[in-house]
Amino acid sequence: MAESDQNPFNCAVCLDTWRDPVTIPCGHNYCMHCICGCWDREDEKGVYSCPVCKESFSPRPALKKNTVLAELVGKMKTVTNTPSVSSYAEAGDVECDFCTGRKLKAEKSCLVCLVSMCETHIQPHYDVPALRKHKLVKATAELQDRVCTKHDKLLEVFCRTDQTSICILCTMDEHKGHETTSAAAERAQKQNQVMEMKGQFQREIQETEKNLQELRETFASHKKISADALAHGERTFTQLIQYFEGKRSEVKELILAQQKEAVIRAEEILQELEQKATELRRGDAELAELCHEEDHLCFLQRFYTFKNCPALKNTPIMMPTLSECFEDLSQSLSAMRQTVEKVCDGDMVTLSAKIKEIEIARKVPAREDLLKYSCRLTLDPNTASADLFLSEGNTEVTTQYTGSFLPSRSTSGLYVAVPNAGVFSFSNPHSSGQPSPKYQVLCVQGLTGQCYWEIERSCEKEIDIGVAYKSICNMSLAYNLGHNDKSWSLSCNSEGCSFWHSDTKTDILAVMPGTRIGVYLDHKEGTLSFYNVSDVMTLLHRVCTTFTEPLYPGFRLENGAFLKICEL
Repeated sequence: MAESDQNPFNCAVCLDTWRDPVTIPCGHNYCMHCICGCWDREDEKGVYSCPVCKESFSPRPALKKNTVLAELVGKMKTVTNTPSVSSYAEAGDVECDFCTGRKLKAEKSCLVCLVSMCETHIQPHYDVPALRKHKLVKATAELQDRVCTKHDKLLEVFCRTDQTSICILCTMDEHKGHETTSAAAERAQKQNQVMEMKGQFQREIQETEKNLQELRETFASHKKISADALAHGERTFTQLIQYFEGKRSEVKELILAQQKEAVIRAEEILQELEQKATELRRGDAELAELCHEEDHLCFLQRFYTFKNCPALKNTPIMMPTLSECFEDLSQSLSAMRQTVEKVCDGDMVTLSAKIKEIEIARKVPAREDLLKYSCRLTLDPNTASADLFLSEGNTEVTTQYTGSFLPSRSTSGLYVAVPNAGVFSFSNPHSSGQPSPKYQVLCVQGLTGQCYWEIERSCEKEIDIGVAYKSICNMSLAYNLGHNDKSWSLSCNSEGCSFWHSDTKTDILAVMPGTRIGVYLDHKEGTLSFYNVSDVMTLLHRVCTTFTEPLYPGFRLENGAFLKICEL
């Protein structure tokens, strides 16, 4: 209970102005009707308390009308008897059913009389003993919804059989023989359910708010990590650009130095040739004079001088071959560019795969959505290890034979089963040429597109669940699922699970795997996802890569393990 903060003359129980005010021993004031109603409910305990301060009284105090307070309330009502403009009913307000002319705003509605009344017309319900028992509620315009449309009676009974509110006459008519109770009793029962639901809502709200907070923190972390990754990428490529700029400058300096050296050498050769040409022209002129020499002795002396002239010697000149040098340089640079591009392209493929493997908060699909891609799988006996026993149409496999017979080996190298035993054990026919891993088997079906399947497993033993290219069968000991670049595998045991590919292990710490595991493959998109299958699907691990061949589901079992491909 709470006292009104608006009017000191209001009762703390009904929150209206006192009617027949009384003062109880603790000093608090109430309407006679209100406090009597409260104490009537405490008769069984024999202890009576104040609704406000909770002070207890025993025996029950005798109550008398406080005449002083009654006179004050009467005078206050006289002063405020003339309705103000705000007391008149406006659009959206509930009107008083008794007012004539301009109607006042209704304060209360009576669920027995099915009328709404203003402050003045409600007074008889407080003063007349017979009307005091009527149930008053806050003024409402939906009173007719509480009346039976067939019998024009108040809907005060609840039919549990039909889950609907009815009147007393309905119990003797169309609801005769149904399980019924009072609306109050049904309300009390449903009130408990409402409180339970409210508790569930509160817990769900707390959990959702917790998840929201975690998600916000995750997003903030992702944003920071992404920003750091971008900054690191920018720094790395800036460093690479600076590195190649430096190398470009070095090559440029080498070319310019070579050019300078070639120019200097060419100038030296040019000077030598010009000097030789000058000497040859001078010699040619002297030879012309010699041809006209009349003195035979002088002619002969000068002739031998010219014969030994150095300018006539054919000295080889090494001309600079820059074109060949620079052609070789261009070829070397082109080869270097191709090598760098090849390395960068390969690294980018690796980087892209690594980035795709980064797990972010994403919605886990519902099982119903995944079941649209369900596929039927059967185990391939030709790929089974010798210690495996297949049954149920090659959909179940175990490493321990549990039938009533021992299979015998046929001449073909396969175990055969006695009729009606229902169990088959197979040996890999290729095992004579290559050693086969223990306890492994692939499925017959090669998968492309979108596919989904589920398996049931024994939790106490280790089981690997994965996919592989068919070419894995041509390998030797590297045939094991997840231990080569041709297969991907989720390894599950009683302690947790891990993911294997190319003989590299990735521990999965978030979730403990259950007995049923779902696998979703999107061959085109290059995604392989493993799920814990229960009431709520939980992602165990997702890998993003590029698949180049059809994938064959495969399994690898520890000794004593059991696995079944589920029918979906």
